[in-house]
This record gives sequence, C-alpha cells and structure tokens, in this order.
Amino acid sequence: MDTPKATSFVAGSPVDGTGATRTYRHPGDGSVFADLALAGPAEVDTAVASAREAFPAWRALAPGARRDLLFTLAQTIRAHAGDLAALVTREMGMPIRASTAGVGQAAEWFAHYAGWADKITGGTAPVGAGVHDYVGYSPRGVVAAIIPWNGPVVALALKVAPALAAGNCVVLKPSELAPFSSVHLAELFAAAGLPPGVFSVVGGGPDVGRRLVEHPDVDMISFTGGNTAGAAVAAAAAARHVPAVLELGGKSASIVFDDVDPARVGKLAAVLGCIQNSGQGCFLPTRLLVARSVYEPVLDAVVAAANKARIGDPFDPGTAMGPVVDLVAAQRIRGVIAVADGRMVAGGPGEGCFIPPTVFADVDPASPLAQEEVFGPVLAVTPFDDEEEAVALANGNRYGLAGYVWTSDLSRAHRVADRLEAGYVSVNGLAGLPPAAPFGGWKASGQGVEGGLAGLREYLRTKNVHVQL
Repeated sequence: MDTPKATSFVAGSPVDGTGATRTYRHPGDGSVFADLALAGPAEVDTAVASAREAFPAWRALAPGARRDLLFTLAQTIRAHAGDLAALVTREMGMPIRASTAGVGQAAEWFAHYAGWADKITGGTAPVGAGVHDYVGYSPRGVVAAIIPWNGPVVALALKVAPALAAGNCVVLKPSELAPFSSVHLAELFAAAGLPPGVFSVVGGGPDVGRRLVEHPDVDMISFTGGNTAGAAVAAAAAARHVPAVLELGGKSASIVFDDVDPARVGKLAAVLGCIQNSGQGCFLPTRLLVARSVYEPVLDAVVAAANKARIGDPFDPGTAMGPVVDLVAAQRIRGVIAVADGRMVAGGPGEGCFIPPTVFADVDPASPLAQEEVFGPVLAVTPFDDEEEAVALANGNRYGLAGYVWTSDLSRAHRVADRLEAGYVSVNGLAGLPPAAPFGGWKASGQGVEGGLAGLREYLRTKNVHVQL
C-alpha cells in the first residue's frame, strides 16, 4: 500500500499542508516512510467552509439514498481492508492481525448506521384536545471530530458513521502521529460517491485542533483523547454553547473473584491488560484486582502469558504484540516503569519502540501506577479480601470508562456490574465495542456516548412543534 501523498483531504481532493513538515517513521524498525507538511489553520477554514456549503444538499438527500451510500462506504472499507490495515500498521505499529480486525469492525459500524439513516423518526406528545404537538429530529450541521492514533480506522468509524447517517457533514482531525489511514479512507469515500465537503480530513497538530473546535461554523464537537486536551475542548465548546461528546482517559479495573479458573482468567487478563495493542487503549483493564485466595495462581498465569507473548515485526501475522507508537511514547513509558510502585514480576524497559508486557504485583492502590493512565504495556496487580473491598478499589479512581468482572456467580456478576462507577462493564470477556451498544465514560472519562441509538441521537437536535387546531 502506497502512503497518501498528503496529510489532508478536503472537499474531495488531497491538499498540501501549510503547517510544519513532519518525518514519519515506522515504529517497527525506525524506517522513514513519509516526509510531509501537516495541515494548518488555513486548511481547517477551507474544510469547514466546504462542509457548510455541502450541508444543505446532504441534509436534504432522501434518507434511503443516504442509507444506500453509507452501505456502499461499508463495502468500500471491506474491499480495501488489506491496504487500510497495512497503513494502520505502518503508521502506529499495531500488529497486522489486530489492524485487519479493526478495519473489519469499522465496516460494521458504517453498515450498522447505514441501517439507521432511513429510520430517524419523531413522534407526538399527548398535550390535550385541540392541539397537535409533535417532535422531530434534525442534524446538527458541521461536526468537528478529533480522534487519537491508537486505532485510527475504528476511531473514525465511531464518529463519522453516525454523524453522516444523521445528515451531518464532518471535518475530521486525526492525530498528527497517524493521519494516513484517515486520508486514505477519505480518498476511498470520495471515489465511492460521497459528495465533496461531506467528509474532510485535516491532519495536523494542536493548532489545527484548536482552530477546529473554536471555529464559529462548527455546530458540534466529538473528541476522543487525553484529559488535558479534553478539558480544553470542553472549554471551547462551552464558550460557544455547542454540544461536545468527550471520550477521555481510563484506568479500568479487572476484578477476578475466587470462583473462576485462575489459569484461563490470568491469561486473558494479561492479554487485555498489557499485551493487546501494547496496552495503548483507553478502556483496556490496566488494573488487575484479584481475590487473595487465588492471587498467586492468577499472578503466575499472568506472568506466564506475558513472558510467552510473541513480540516483534507488526507485519508478521504471527506477532501478538508490536511496538508502541514512537520513541517519545517509549521513553515516557520507561519513565513510569522506572519509578513504579510494586514488585516487577515480568517485563522491563525493552529497547527502541518495543517494551515487553510489564507486570507489577502488590501495587498500592493509592500509588500513581494504580491511579494514572500509562497508555502502555504496564499492568498493576493488587489483591482484595472480599467483594466490598473489590468494588471500593475499582471505584477508587477518578476515571470511570470501563470495568471488568470475572466470576461464575451470575448474581454477583450483576450486583458488581451495577455498583461499578463506569459507563461500560464487561463480564467474563471483552465485548469489543459492538456498534449496536452505547459506549461512554463516567467521571473524568468523559461525557456522552458512541454506539447504538443513543450514539446516533448525539448528532441530532430535538425540535418540538405545538400546533393549536
């Protein structure tokens, strides 16, 4: 797959950036694969203007026609899955098996929301005799979408699919670390018949993000990223009174009770907590809370799985774990490992962009390792004595994105899930963001949801019409 020759795609065409030039290196081997200028504020202005111009016709398009076009986009993603997965692996190092699965998941999101495009209906309100009172839904207009680098094709689908289905136009800012899969998707969508201006990509840095969220012609913001940037986005949205969906950080806990198979659950906990995507995922369970009676056997299984993980070339189909996104991230993660509380029982600093799955046992639940998001392959393991303590430890964190429960007791599964302060709870597995289900965080993990009917309605305005007969 050839790398796109620009970091932006605006109004149906690739656009040379007016921002700083960036050299792109594949994190797997450090080789340079692109040297391109990023977008600047000027490209944002052009993209927003083209979206504003395209919006009336896109909104007025028959819902069935919009449905058919979104189904075409889903099929386009599937037809080009190999190229898209290769771009993701090249730009941020995700193993090719995982990036291929992620592209398939993105196609599912577009297909799911294609099915909603012609089913956005209103209703009537029973307010009394002699009155016809009805409710309708309208698209918001121009949506600014900002996504991170750790799963760019899936992250794009979570925002763009429902926004387009609802009749909005979208200006997307991917991370400057990984803009190419988003640009290629924009190219493919244009070739598939998506009208110019309905979807544009501006691949730039923080200056581009600021200009986009502060732009007076942007009607809604959907942001996924870190808490510091999320706070700035929320402030910009509040200043202009526009809605914002924020999916922010996480430090999710996986609770292992004493009625499960320690070997099986320990292996899964290692995969989810510090092997999958090299721990670079906001909703991954990077805290592991284990009942004291099974603490040692679960820990042994975690360590065994971490030590057996096949680490290497992310383009090798047999690789389970690739590099972290770049050397800056690697050095940051090594800094966390160097000062971490607890007993290191697996892993270590590694070399280059490769950091092995690193496990710390007996971690103080009040320590930074248990409280702060690492966004790397580092798992913090802590014992608990009873259900009450387990729930308190899981909730004893400013984040509230996800929670995981491992038990064979169905009553306890429901009871604990109900008490966890998190927007997403998975019992005895990982759901993997199915498009029909809402996903969103509580507390410092954000506001609003993505997925399902609730995710679609984030992109709609509600209007009530009261007619006196």
